[in-house]
Amino acid sequence: MADKFRLTLAQLNPTVGAIAENIAKARAAWEEGRAAGADMVALPEMFVTGYQTQDLVRRPAFHHDAMRAVEALAVEIKDGPALGIGGPWAGGDKLFNAYFILKDGRIEATMLKHHLPNEDVFDEVRIFDAGPISGPYRIGPLRLGTPVCEDAWHEDVAETLGETGAEILFVPNGSPYRRRKIDLRMQHMVARVVETGLPLIYLNTVGGQDDQVFDGASFALNPGGKLMMQLPPMVEAITHLDMERGEEGWRFLPGEMAPQPDDWEQDYHAMVLSLRDYLRKSGFTKVLLGLSGGIDSALVAAIAADAIGAANVRCVMMPSEYTSAHSLEDAEAVAKALGCPYDTVPIEGPRDAVEAALAPLFAGTKPGIAEENIQSRMRGLILMAISNKFGGMLLTTGNKSEVAVGYCTIYGDMAGGYNPLKDLYKTRVFETCRWRNRNHRNWMMGPAGEVIPPRVIDKPPTAELRANQKDEDSLPPYEVLDAILERLIEGEQSVAEIVAAGFDRATVKKVEHLVFISEHKRFQAAPGTRLTTMAFWLDRRYPIVNRWRDQS
Repeated sequence: MADKFRLTLAQLNPTVGAIAENIAKARAAWEEGRAAGADMVALPEMFVTGYQTQDLVRRPAFHHDAMRAVEALAVEIKDGPALGIGGPWAGGDKLFNAYFILKDGRIEATMLKHHLPNEDVFDEVRIFDAGPISGPYRIGPLRLGTPVCEDAWHEDVAETLGETGAEILFVPNGSPYRRRKIDLRMQHMVARVVETGLPLIYLNTVGGQDDQVFDGASFALNPGGKLMMQLPPMVEAITHLDMERGEEGWRFLPGEMAPQPDDWEQDYHAMVLSLRDYLRKSGFTKVLLGLSGGIDSALVAAIAADAIGAANVRCVMMPSEYTSAHSLEDAEAVAKALGCPYDTVPIEGPRDAVEAALAPLFAGTKPGIAEENIQSRMRGLILMAISNKFGGMLLTTGNKSEVAVGYCTIYGDMAGGYNPLKDLYKTRVFETCRWRNRNHRNWMMGPAGEVIPPRVIDKPPTAELRANQKDEDSLPPYEVLDAILERLIEGEQSVAEIVAAGFDRATVKKVEHLVFISEHKRFQAAPGTRLTTMAFWLDRRYPIVNRWRDQS
């Protein structure tokens, strides 16, 4: 009779710092695996502490709490399957990103992460010490090798494990989402399978942490790169993966095969999940936002309704004499379609009071941006007062195009605790609204159907801070602006390269100038969902004061 092995994979959502809560989730997964006859239950990288911990894990009291929790868990689960779980491990003056195998009441094996990622959102060279390449370990009839996350993106760890007797590669991960990341992961893992000839399991964490979203989408590959199991993205899942040993070695039997959605759905789900977890893990149950009748605030309202339910999303319209009848109608229509509570608070009185107070100082000057921004800051003040009074977190609504060029008012429409659209360009905002109107999924808590009226999507964007104002009065058309921004920011192209691609040099230089002088605004901006490899904050870190300009 062939050797068999059952591995329970727990693609779960930990909370950074909630050690007892994370341990309880791990114990529940272990019990589910034990009931299913598993030989081993596995959780992702750094599950005990949550991920990423950043400098918190360097605090001795914190990582010692986590280590004691792992040791105590090992004793609690001595009668049943082995458990794999990630957490920190300190020895002497060194601190490691470790993966523990708990069995028979003790820590049976400890794998230390060897390659520490030090790019885009990762600073692990700053936080951890690099461990030696750990050897394989045995559970029942099977010898497993565990490259921890980044270790599997390099040839040497997997190669060493194969040469020292590993029969499968099990890779625990904390890999954050960005558009089309699953394709890149698959390419690297197929390479490891081809190089070693071994089956491979890729187990990823899921859930939001600050700006990052860990998207799960765990999978298993047989030799040759054949996909045998794929878990859904963005949701918690526990699955039991069976394998058998035949003449050619261990092979996975067919497992769960969840479909992987397209980019539009993945981005939208990421924004919903990141907001939901940011609120839940921070202790908030309600939000509010300024609903202007424009497309950005309408999309944020839809995301919030899908994240926590429409009844918990308070929408506030704050009209002035520049607010069109269409905007008033459209804002109310969005709130009604979503089922959100809706209030109207006019700003003319507060604005007039501020202008009257400033009149002696402003005497003899022409009205301009200062007066326009008073309106935006009045709205920010009103929204923050409502937030303080009733306890909901204020959401900001600026898209990546606006955040990039500073087309937003600091201490005004930038006020708030989280911004789901921070990494979504304006041209993608339009299509995302259309996608949401056409689609509804079981993870959405908001209603199905057309929740953003077509007129909101189709009308020319405007801040409505002066008569007949349009965004294109101050900016290039968004199709042009976004194309330039993607080349400047994501592509890091020079001005000369962008001009060679067909763009007007004066326009490119204007956009470059706006991006550089707006760094101070982004430094003070609310965090928001990361969707690309050049999200503002950890991906793209520029000095606030910078006199350099590209003269090419």
